[in-house]
Formats: sequence, C-alpha cells, structure tokens
Amino acid sequence: MELLDEAKAPDGTVLKLYRHDGAYTIRVNNIELMSTRRHHSEDRLAELVCEPIRTLKGTRVLIGGLGLGFTLRAALGTLASDASVVVCELVPKVADWNRNTEYPLAHEALVDHRVDLRVTDVAKVLRNPEGAFDAIMMDVDNGAESFTTRGNGALYAGAGVMMAVGALRPNGRIAYWSANEDSRLVHTMREAGLHVETHTVRAHTTSGAWHTIYVGHLRAR
Repeated sequence: MELLDEAKAPDGTVLKLYRHDGAYTIRVNNIELMSTRRHHSEDRLAELVCEPIRTLKGTRVLIGGLGLGFTLRAALGTLASDASVVVCELVPKVADWNRNTEYPLAHEALVDHRVDLRVTDVAKVLRNPEGAFDAIMMDVDNGAESFTTRGNGALYAGAGVMMAVGALRPNGRIAYWSANEDSRLVHTMREAGLHVETHTVRAHTTSGAWHTIYVGHLRAR
C-alpha cells in the first residue's frame, strides 16, 4: 500500500490517502473511511434524493462532504443539465486530491459547469444558504457518531437538522448517510417535520458492510 499524502482536519485528526492495486482509500487511524472499490452506498445517497427531482427546472442541491466524489458524480448523472450543485468539503487537501488530475477521483465532476465546490464547513452554507435547496445530501462523517471531526456530530442533532430543514424549499428532500442504524436521528428528523424513509444499502453492490441512508421529505407548507 502506497501512502500518497496526508491531511489534517480542523480538530487535528489526520486523514491519509493511499493507493493499492489501482484503488484509492482515505484512512483515519489505519481504519478505512472510504474507498474507490466500495462506494455503492454513496451512489445511492444521491440517487434516492435526486431521482424524484430530476425533471424539475433550475434544481438546486447541496452536498455536505466531497469524500472521493462518488455522491457528487451520482447526483450529476441524475440531475438535469440546468441544475446547480453546491459541494462543501471541510478539509482543503481532500478537495485538492479530487482536483488532482493524476488521481482518478472527482476531477471531471468538479469541472462540470453545474458544480460549485466550496472548501468550508457545510454548516456555514446551511446558515446562509443564498436561496433554498430542493435537496440536501449529508455525508460529512460516519453519521451522528462522528469519526473524523468531532464537531460534525452537531449536524445530526436537533439544531443541526432544523438548520438543514430551514434551508429546504417546500417539498424538499434531505438524506443522511450513516455507517450504522441510528434511531435517534430518525426521531430528530421527524421532530423537525420530515417524513422519514430508511434504506439499508451495502458498501459494494454485492458485498461489504451495510450502511443506512435516512431520507426525509419536507411536505409543502
């Protein structure tokens, strides 16, 4: 396994980018956080939210967490040509890895005319959304039990979910990716006025760990 680079999250957590047999992984404390070999659940995160709005005109969506770019690519593959996709990535080097044309990651997706990449905390965009979103996809960590950056957990708590709901348009949709089932998150989403669907999805199409995607639909007010 070849170590390509390292990055520090705001709280000091070290993320490491590796390459092995053509696959790329990001690891924290030698634990795999994401991989180009296993990204089915990241794809489904985007598909579950974007499929119902693919025919809308001028769709505006937000992705919290760039990762290795799979949710972004799936969203672009689903949304119309006039859509607008804001992507927030907290760690500058993670954005750089994806921009790097030497790595087969998200370079092509990031130069798509629909994409606005912002190297910032997604909470800042949620507080000042500059116009509401039709859909929001949150994959900034392992879920409410933050693994890479301790502050990420606040996005899955009551105030964080309410902030996200406040940035949605009527009939908007929001989805949270989680490494594990989280009944507290479901309760929090319902308390925020969302109708919640739970989807259990494998990391790979046919194998690997099971992840959970919670999709909330904001009924028209």
